[in-house]
Amino acid sequence: MLEIRPTCENCNVSLPNDSKEAMICTFECTFCKDCVDTVLFNVCPNCGGGFTKRPSRPTKLLEKYPLSTKVVYKPVKLEKFKKLLEKFRGTNPRER
Repeated sequence: MLEIRPTCENCNVSLPNDSKEAMICTFECTFCKDCVDTVLFNVCPNCGGGFTKRPSRPTKLLEKYPLSTKVVYKPVKLEKFKKLLEKFRGTNPRER
């Protein structure tokens, strides 16, 4: 079950359950669409994977399966990320 984390790992912007801006990688690293498009260029700085829109949890299930309150805030260190970005930018995530 997805955690549905509350914020972007890079800029810490709020990403509520119904956010259309929330993006996740296969390991559930969570970033906002703006960071994915303009900083990360669809390369996860943690695993090198790509991103997809995060689904929302149906409201009727929120009581039984609450959203995560765990904030993961670790802004991308661009100099360190540069090497990973050079390796994977422009490569289809399924081919990385």
